[in-house]
Amino acid sequence: MSHSHWKKQLFGALCLSLAAAIWGGVYVVSKVVLEVIPPFTLLILRFGIALLVLGAFVIARKEYIAKNDYPMLMGIAFVGVTISIAAQFLGTKLSTAHMGSLITAASPAFIALFAVWLLKERLHWKQLVGILLATCGVIIVIGVPDGADAQSSFTGNLILLVAAVSWGLYTVLSKKATQRYSSLAVTTYVALFGLLFTSPIMAWELSVTPVSWQFGMDIWAGILYIGIISTAGAFYLWNKGFELMQAGSGAGFFFVQPIVGAFLGWLLLHEHLGMGFFAGAAFIFLGVALSNLQKQDSSSSAVQEVPKT
Repeated sequence: MSHSHWKKQLFGALCLSLAAAIWGGVYVVSKVVLEVIPPFTLLILRFGIALLVLGAFVIARKEYIAKNDYPMLMGIAFVGVTISIAAQFLGTKLSTAHMGSLITAASPAFIALFAVWLLKERLHWKQLVGILLATCGVIIVIGVPDGADAQSSFTGNLILLVAAVSWGLYTVLSKKATQRYSSLAVTTYVALFGLLFTSPIMAWELSVTPVSWQFGMDIWAGILYIGIISTAGAFYLWNKGFELMQAGSGAGFFFVQPIVGAFLGWLLLHEHLGMGFFAGAAFIFLGVALSNLQKQDSSSSAVQEVPKT
């Protein structure tokens, strides 16, 4: 493996780990914020703030997307923002947070499958075993739901599965778009179209559950964290990471999310961390490491698919 290629892979891994770690922390923040702001209104706020931040960079760097590629970006936004994130909110509401974490942890498997189908990546056996190991780790960290939990809501669990599948599709479609445009431009336009598609749902939600808007600074700080760091920052890092790496290898980094989420839950919300957490975390790290140990030929074939225009 050449030195520059190795550096690219390492930087991609760092971007994906950071994005997943930020999303792991967001569950602690959103737990507090969602008590006063309904989910779709928060979705609009987070993408609105992200759009202001990212848009400023796009305008400064004049990185615009050609109008004939708008349908592609609209599709990515609809799948990744309106369907996936909305399904995650709705599914968790109807089911349990426990099942939410468990089912959406299936996303990396879907990322790998869509990469084979849409990007024509060759999936190495190490990547498959790695994703399987990491999935086992997630089940150990979160624990297998008991009978009462499993019965929580079949509809909710089904909606959560839609969230996992659509996130896998969003990730691979974004990677395809970053072969033509920068990660910054792709993330910005996705935020813009995501806002447009989700606004009608927010209007309906606010008519059903009015918000007083008189919160303390802590809630506003939470909204800014969700908008600037977990949306503008983490979405950009996620797309950047996949721009640099093969999607099958990058998929495993999604599993950093439940580890950070569980750790911050323990640190800030005083939730209990048993031996299962550490055993599961070991499985996850082993799985991620294994899915990134493929030969030069399988990784370089994915990096040089389509030249940037």
